[in-house]
Amino acid sequence: MILRVIGMLLIVESTFMLIPLVTTIIYEEEDFYAFLITYCVTLVTGVLLTTAIRPARSDFGKRGGYLLTVMTWVLFTLFGMIPYLISSTPQPFNVAFFETMSGFTTTGATVLPSVEILSHGLLIWRCLTQWMGGMGIILFTIAVLPMLSSSGGLQLFNAEVTGITHEKLRPRIGQTAKGLWFVYIILTASMCAALCFGPMDFFDSLCHSFSGMATGGFSTRDAGIEAFGGHYNKIVFSIFLFISGTNFSLIYRTARINRHALFGDETFRTYIGVVIVAFILMFVSISALNPSTPTIDVTVNTLFHTVSTASGTGHLIDGYQKWGAFAMTITFILMFFGACAGSTTGAVKLDRIICLAKNCRNEIIRAIRPNRVMTVRLNKKVMSPQVVNKVIIFICLFALSTIAGGLVLTAMGVPLIDSVFSAFSCITNLGFGAGITGYGAGGYEIIPDAGKWVLALLMLIGRLEIFTILVLFTPSFWKK
Repeated sequence: MILRVIGMLLIVESTFMLIPLVTTIIYEEEDFYAFLITYCVTLVTGVLLTTAIRPARSDFGKRGGYLLTVMTWVLFTLFGMIPYLISSTPQPFNVAFFETMSGFTTTGATVLPSVEILSHGLLIWRCLTQWMGGMGIILFTIAVLPMLSSSGGLQLFNAEVTGITHEKLRPRIGQTAKGLWFVYIILTASMCAALCFGPMDFFDSLCHSFSGMATGGFSTRDAGIEAFGGHYNKIVFSIFLFISGTNFSLIYRTARINRHALFGDETFRTYIGVVIVAFILMFVSISALNPSTPTIDVTVNTLFHTVSTASGTGHLIDGYQKWGAFAMTITFILMFFGACAGSTTGAVKLDRIICLAKNCRNEIIRAIRPNRVMTVRLNKKVMSPQVVNKVIIFICLFALSTIAGGLVLTAMGVPLIDSVFSAFSCITNLGFGAGITGYGAGGYEIIPDAGKWVLALLMLIGRLEIFTILVLFTPSFWKK
């Protein structure tokens, strides 16, 4: 059953490949053949797995959901990297895998020396992989294939969607998936339309909308957003990146069910507060260190940087090196916090941070009044001890995975600061280059080839939120 569902998912991936295929036809590019071959290979493999396998049962349990989710993300990366290997600008295997995994996990880290040498087909495919991975390709398949709603759909939904708990919008999981993707598509189209009014043409607007709503950070230019100049794009990005850091279920519920749901949500209010406080602190710090910079420039750049970091997008501003250590410290805190669960962002998520903070407060009070009964509440709902414990374990594993990744990179000769930061940036799915620390020589091109595989694994661990990956390494998972 797992192999058959993977076949269905590969058919869906091949359908998305028609977009860059058509793009190469419009721009009359050589990479038409690269995408045609990739499309045929992916489609044929998907059809064979779907039609040739007749499973004895039509559903799978929780373990099957975990296994299918991990296999899907790895196989999607392997098939999605084929255009990089056989394009007019062919890339080595490890570079192609790293770039594709960075796309599907919406990390945005790149090892390509220049993206401007790529064809329009490859450029839109890079951004499209982020758009698919942002909301989740499995979630999309649940929405378009009713069969999965009843045969393991809930297990797949829980394994791929981020957050502490997963609340269904509608009675059936397929209806919930359709609602989330409906919101996602509408917001992407709105962002594309808004960008078209600025200096970007339609192609650049579409690519940046794909990567922007997915909080991925891929761009069609080496200089990123800065290549288009002015403040308009940064303001548009700040608005839509902030929205993309919001729980999409909450957006849907506000639009269709309860218009007060958004501001009645404790996590969303915390999200607003964190962004405002971080913006004010960085604005004051940057203004003090750069008094000659116009106020409007400092305001727009600081807002853009704050939202880009909090949402896990990872776009950088020119001249950030002059912002000082305090601004960089705030940046690292935002990288760790992330935004709301149920969004397209990475990192720990504010839901867990709130839960951890309340539990810490309770334990401090219990030190004085040990017999007092206290609970952790989120949005006026009591969190069970099991959920609170899982939050604490998640944050511990998150930190340990970062440290382990950093140690492995140091063994490969990468400087300590760059090793830890690169691992941290990849597991948070942010994609900031090592050069932001001020020690490294630039981006991920300083990482050895073996280190790129380590970082690719960290990207997947961060996107699937640790437990989905680590559970596969437990002996009990493979026992009946």
